[in-house]
Amino acid sequence: MGIAAYKSIIRESESPRQIERRVLTRITGALAENAAEYDSDINSEQRLGILYNGLGENLIENQLFWNMLKNDLATRENEHTTELKASLLSIALWVERETNSVMGGSAGVNDLIAVNQNIISGLAGISPTIGD
Repeated sequence: MGIAAYKSIIRESESPRQIERRVLTRITGALAENAAEYDSDINSEQRLGILYNGLGENLIENQLFWNMLKNDLATRENEHTTELKASLLSIALWVERETNSVMGGSAGVNDLIAVNQNIISGLAGISPTIGD
C-alpha cells in the first residue's frame, strides 16, 4: 500500500480531533527530545547549536500547528463555543510569544511542552492537569 493510500485511510478513519491529537503529540515529542538540554544551564552559543540542529524546526512546526488552529477558530464553520474559542486563541497567542522567546534564547521549551500536553489531554477527553 502506498503512502498516499495510507494517509487517505487515516483521514477517513480518524476524526479531526484525533488527527489534531496525533499531530500535536508528535510535535510535542519532538520538542521534548531537546528540552532538557536546551533548558539546562548552558550558554547562548550552545542553545543556538541546539536550535540549529533540530529544535528550531520543531518550534516552527509547533508554531505552524497553533497558527492553523488559530485560523480554524476564526472561521464561521468552527462550532466550538465562544468561550472555548477565546481560551484557545489566547493560548495560541501565548505560544507565539513564548516561541519567539525560546528562539531568542530567553525562555525554555518546557512551558510550551506543558501547554501542548494539556491540550493533548483535552483532545483525548482527559481533564488537563494545571500546574504539573
